[in-house]
Amino acid sequence: MSVKIRLRRMGAKKAPFYRVVVADSRYPRDGRFIEEIGTYNTMKNPPEININGDKAKEWIAKGAQPTETVRSILKKTGVID
Repeated sequence: MSVKIRLRRMGAKKAPFYRVVVADSRYPRDGRFIEEIGTYNTMKNPPEININGDKAKEWIAKGAQPTETVRSILKKTGVID
């Protein structure tokens, strides 16, 4: 089982809001997930990022792979180097 840390799209049409979730890679983007670890709002300027760093580090230590977008978000917040 491959576990990913990725974005789950929420919000209205043309007003995206994302939740950062831990999910099995076989599930669809907006489908079932294991745990929600943060939010990412691109509609604010600058984008609003709320990540639970402890949970993110815990999942990465367990072997979860962040997507490229989530990896850059985690770098911006200082969770990973």
